[in-house]
Amino acid sequence: MRKFNIRKVLDGLTAGSSSASQQQQQQQHPPGNREPEIQETLQSEHFQLCKTVRHGFPYQPSALAFDPVQKILAVGTQTGALRLFGRPGVECYCQHENGAAVIQLQFLINEGALVSALADDTLHLWNLRQKRPAILHSLKFCRERVTFCHLPFQSKWLYVGTERGNIHIVNVESFTLSGYVIMWNKAIELSSKSHPGPVVHISDNPMDEGKLLIGFESGTVVLWDLKSKKADYRYTYDEAIHSVAWHHEGKQFICSHSDGTLTIWNVRSPTKPVQTITPHGKQLKDGKKPEPCKPILKVEFKTTRSGEPFIILSGGLSYDTVGRRPCLTVMHGKSTAVLEMDYSIVDFLTLCETPYPNDFQEPYAVVVLLEKDLVLIDLAQNGYPIFENPYPLSIHESPVTCCEYFADCPVDLIPALYSVGARQKRQGYSKKEWPINGGNWGLGAQSYPEIIITGHADGSVKFWDASAITLQVLYKLKTSKVFEKSRNKDDRPNTDIVDEDPYAIQIISWCPESRMLCIAGVSAHVIIYRFSKQEVVTEVIPMLEVRLLYEINDVETPEGEQPPPPLSTPVGSSNPQPAPPQSHPSTSSSSSDGLRDNVPCLKVRSSPLKQSPGYQTELVIQLVWVAGEPPQQITSLELNSSYGLVVFGNCNGIALVDYLQKAVLLNLGTIELYGSNDPYRREPRSPRKSRQPSGAGLCDITEGTVVTEDRCKSPTSDVKDNSFSRSRSSSVTSIDKESREAISALHFCETFTRKADTSPSPCLWVGTTLGTVFVITLNLPPGPEQRLLQPVIVSPSGTILRLKGAILRMAFLDATGCLMPPASEPWKEPNVPEERDEKEQLKKRRPVSVSPSSSQEISETQYAVICSEKQAKVISLPTQNCAYKQNITETSFVLRGDIVALSSSVCLACFCANGHIMTFSLPSLRPLLDVYYLPLTNMRIARTFCFANNGQALYLVSPTEIQRLTYSQETCENLQEMLGELFTPVETPEAPNRGFFKGLFGGGAQSLDREELFGESSSGRASRSLAQHIPGPGGIEGVKGAASGVVGELARARLALDERGQKLGDLEERTTAMLSSADSFSKHAHEMMLKYKDKKWYQF
Repeated sequence: MRKFNIRKVLDGLTAGSSSASQQQQQQQHPPGNREPEIQETLQSEHFQLCKTVRHGFPYQPSALAFDPVQKILAVGTQTGALRLFGRPGVECYCQHENGAAVIQLQFLINEGALVSALADDTLHLWNLRQKRPAILHSLKFCRERVTFCHLPFQSKWLYVGTERGNIHIVNVESFTLSGYVIMWNKAIELSSKSHPGPVVHISDNPMDEGKLLIGFESGTVVLWDLKSKKADYRYTYDEAIHSVAWHHEGKQFICSHSDGTLTIWNVRSPTKPVQTITPHGKQLKDGKKPEPCKPILKVEFKTTRSGEPFIILSGGLSYDTVGRRPCLTVMHGKSTAVLEMDYSIVDFLTLCETPYPNDFQEPYAVVVLLEKDLVLIDLAQNGYPIFENPYPLSIHESPVTCCEYFADCPVDLIPALYSVGARQKRQGYSKKEWPINGGNWGLGAQSYPEIIITGHADGSVKFWDASAITLQVLYKLKTSKVFEKSRNKDDRPNTDIVDEDPYAIQIISWCPESRMLCIAGVSAHVIIYRFSKQEVVTEVIPMLEVRLLYEINDVETPEGEQPPPPLSTPVGSSNPQPAPPQSHPSTSSSSSDGLRDNVPCLKVRSSPLKQSPGYQTELVIQLVWVAGEPPQQITSLELNSSYGLVVFGNCNGIALVDYLQKAVLLNLGTIELYGSNDPYRREPRSPRKSRQPSGAGLCDITEGTVVTEDRCKSPTSDVKDNSFSRSRSSSVTSIDKESREAISALHFCETFTRKADTSPSPCLWVGTTLGTVFVITLNLPPGPEQRLLQPVIVSPSGTILRLKGAILRMAFLDATGCLMPPASEPWKEPNVPEERDEKEQLKKRRPVSVSPSSSQEISETQYAVICSEKQAKVISLPTQNCAYKQNITETSFVLRGDIVALSSSVCLACFCANGHIMTFSLPSLRPLLDVYYLPLTNMRIARTFCFANNGQALYLVSPTEIQRLTYSQETCENLQEMLGELFTPVETPEAPNRGFFKGLFGGGAQSLDREELFGESSSGRASRSLAQHIPGPGGIEGVKGAASGVVGELARARLALDERGQKLGDLEERTTAMLSSADSFSKHAHEMMLKYKDKKWYQF
């Protein structure tokens, strides 16, 4: 099966991006101290890049279709995408290569095929009988613009209406044009002097396939007799037509108009409509026409056996309803229900029990495609409740501002998150099963749990179960709950740091083992959460305020040049208003000069907070204003559950907080980390007075932000460049390079801090945007009881390492090359009942010194892996020698780098601003993969791209959709099995019984031999210049799909027997020919063939 991926053939062609200096890694060994050889198992053949699945709501939807037998829904978009939905978990994404908008979709009902009509006047036939649908045929109209298509049920002739008012007929099997054309000037009255406008509707009379109803935009409707090639009736109305629908008996039809009216016509009475309705018009007393309303964009007319018909319409509201939300109106008998929608309606379809247009329709639901949502309304229940949507379409409920991806999580996490999330479900949904339930699930070869966490502009955080290429929301956390809500705009004096969305999430740090969560928000706030299954009421929310200054003192003060004193005592206190840290004496700590000082951007709520089971606030930390300057946004964040510490930094400096004792341990400007070793000799200067941009474009990530290769500059290199900011350092773009050095990466670990160390100890590694790495020593009190009583001693170790470009990611390997995860605590319920002794809790607390690395012998080596925007280095510890070095890129810069596990080994995965994805072996940094993946990279992709273990990666491909991909060869090979099947063999329901008298005296549904009418023998060939046939790229897969579609052939044969008495032998010959041309053929077809093989035609 052909895979939609980028072949490794590209590797050689695109290696130019990773510069020429990417020659064999330079190995630097001090004399007499050779690095031990580590056997690396990963090779180039373990890597292959391909897209796996796309989740979320189709961005900018434009068309909708439903197969009532297969129960499959299709949505087309303005960017040429096609999304197909079956039962929950069966989804598929396809793309028209030219990217033209999809204007209409038509299923070949129960045939496993779909026709798409595009704004560039092309028609495409999609084969849905394969797991990755492909185009079998395309037809490009050269002289006319396509406006409307209609494919009658069980017909192979597609009617295509055009802007000029003509109708052409396409054979969907060969995708060629028939010579039969309905010209507009033949359809309308000869006396008419004006053009009737484009074709806006085509449908055949449900009771007579030989009569075609054609609606023109101007208001003219024509009933065309296909056999006699002339108009039977013409119906004219003053107002433009938007849509037309038949009553199933074929005696009446209904039109919707641009003045908000509906007209119902008897087929045989063309002079005037039998009824004119203005559903939302105010009825005037003196019999005058109601006031005109907005256009009714679509109407559907559906009948039931045991009651009144349904008339369902969109639009048509009166003009005086200003500010009213878009509505769907359901008229049933004398009752009219107006259902308000959250977004404007793109299209809607009524789901009915029968696919036959000439039977009672029995509608049971309406599927409404909105601009940003998909809603399904239950027509059978009172009040028309909506169905609970099982698809993951709410990713964009609030704009996504950051995301993280965790593959191979602890197995108990997803059930735990699901159980607390289940309590958040809304009530009042329909009690019925979701009716779109076609297709079959794939075989999940991947068994490990995967979780995606998304942070949003409104301060919410969502946890998603992403296991086995599906997506399901587990739990939603609202971080804004801990803050006072401003009641009006005048009451928002402090949120000046951003123009809007003051709670937007910028960075997420999560420890899956301990379930501790930490977020950094756009208003320079950090919140730490614990996971609990018990509900609690927090009387006072614990809070710390931190004053991070840029300057050490006034510019004139000589002490500003001195290194800071070693911080042996904790700075700050555990009460909500700590004293300003002593290492930062400020010249304007009071507000006497009118400048805002020592106030945070957001106000923590003072009333008790009821916290539901799930994530509960442990501590709120806020940076405060300093002498009239707002706090700078946080650029990096890291939490360690074993040490009980959280650290964060921005372009002013770094702060380390003990969240167990609620105390600030370290508060240093970035320059102070250097001490006397600052290579830049920077003069401290006053903070900027300018206002911060709104989250560096955090919430308004636009479609237009595109960066071409020649403009790919690092976020730290140019203020004016409308380039990227990474998810780990989002406000770096606004920093003056010479004066501001932001903290861009943080990593807690247990390793050697100095060259002379003989044993590893807990420490914090800090990376900056200028490529410097500092090591800070952490001295933790021994034992769990002392940990809560004694202070943690923090001191810079003096170790400084340098790389080119901003530091992005750090990790540590042991002597065998295995990844050493940071120490972590196993999760335990924090809110245990009070009768248990507190000492019992303390005893359960694991000693913090126990971590994967502490069991090592003293002589064993460790490796620090450091990835920057430009290069990667592997540093041998404790010697601090550079063991391996790799220049990743010269002309671009790395946006995201992750050290990930794959095939029981470890590698470094990088995504570059020029669209390349690369992987390197560890520790030797051999290049293993380099693929040019994304030709255009925008701000949203840069912010959300992330790699996970086991060869998984994802990014936000549009404001509403997540694209997942894999760089693992094994996953690429297993992907076909994991994908769901859209098409499943289903018996077509029996046609409605005509009844004895109707069969005897006529009057039932009239059939038409379309083959005789539209075939080449009777109507000739169409003009070659009218349309161009393009064979699809389906290739062998298309042949396979067609061969496995022998079921469809048999079903079609059954109809052919009714129509033309054709022998079954013909079909068998065709089937064998197709089977021999394909190399495989599905089990469904085999079963079906066996079933019908020995039957005579009359046994059908």
